[in-house]
Amino acid sequence: MFTARSAHARQGKEKIAWVRAHMPILAALEAELGPGRPLAGLRAALCIHLEAKTARLALALKELGAEVAVTSSNPLSAKDDVVAALSGEVATHARYGASEAEYTAFLERVLAIRPHLVLDDGGDLCALLHGARRDLGDDVIGACEETTTGLVRLRQLARDGRLLFPVVAVNDARMKHLFDNRHGTGQSVWDAIMRATNLLVAGKRVLVVGYGWCGRGIAQRARGLGAEVTVAEVDPVRAAEALLEGFSVAPVAVAITSADFVITATGCTDAVTFEDLLSSKDGAILANAGHFDVEIDVRSLRARAEGRRVRDHVEEFTLPSGRRVYLLAAGRLVNLVAGDGHPAEIMDLSFAVQLLSLVWLAREGKGLAPGVHPVPPEVDEDVARRFLASRGVRIDALNPDQRAYLGLCGRGPTLSPSP
Repeated sequence: MFTARSAHARQGKEKIAWVRAHMPILAALEAELGPGRPLAGLRAALCIHLEAKTARLALALKELGAEVAVTSSNPLSAKDDVVAALSGEVATHARYGASEAEYTAFLERVLAIRPHLVLDDGGDLCALLHGARRDLGDDVIGACEETTTGLVRLRQLARDGRLLFPVVAVNDARMKHLFDNRHGTGQSVWDAIMRATNLLVAGKRVLVVGYGWCGRGIAQRARGLGAEVTVAEVDPVRAAEALLEGFSVAPVAVAITSADFVITATGCTDAVTFEDLLSSKDGAILANAGHFDVEIDVRSLRARAEGRRVRDHVEEFTLPSGRRVYLLAAGRLVNLVAGDGHPAEIMDLSFAVQLLSLVWLAREGKGLAPGVHPVPPEVDEDVARRFLASRGVRIDALNPDQRAYLGLCGRGPTLSPSP
């Protein structure tokens, strides 16, 4: 019998099929590693923005032999059609718009498999395993974390001597943050903002709060769209970098008075305070590109300003002064709430790093001490070479004399030869 749910699932399968066709590196790794089933007998718990590209990763891990359970790392980033399509393949616990209680219950259901491997996006699974559900972590070999926000939380646990298992810092891999954080965030944030607002960017003034890799991408794409860009930073080195890359630099309180778009990408709380908003330009559009909805003071905005929904993913708030601001995606991760997230080709890179890191953890994790560990450099290089090969690009290689000159004679071979 044809039902709305089956139609939903069909739509989700179409989305997964589309990204599969544009993620060649993950497909190649699945084809090469799948027959050996390096994750056979292992249970993997995933907490990640649950959309088509992450569904593709979950299915690849299944093909490598893992028992997979997955939930979304944000209540508003789960795509219900993808959830419906994936639920027939792996244990899936998520829905769009989940309440805080439901969100926590979904996390606990994923952990109920008593995972050997954890793939986290923001650190919520690991937080539970170090807190209320520590009883479910006895079998954990190790975890991967792919966000700056999550690594901040995990490194704090490590500094306090409370981290229970090794964690691979996927976010720090060159093939992750140089591309995902910069090019992925830069494109997907503006895609979501333009979809949600249907407004022109060219000729507008944009304030980017935070000039890490995500902020760099957002600022660069804004300039490419014809906007005048100002960067706000607390790190003087990053502020100097932004200045020499051609952006204006100013405090939030100064730049917000003339900004048409205000976008946060700091990984920190209260990057834009309610007091800042009181000085904002009438009609300013607010968006957050950080993992949690704490970078813009949304709670004070809801408590102290009159709000109403005016479009999908757009709320208008009238401030005490009578000026209006427009909040996108409820202050949550705008590119996944109001858009489809990063381009498939970008996530192909990030998820290839994730997959290879999980395979490495499965093999080496029991011999690692609790702590935050870097992605093995050969994983970065392997993914980079595969990416170049997928684009038909060849590169030079050092000859033996050059390797000797650079002191690289003892370095082992890479995972794959030069294309």
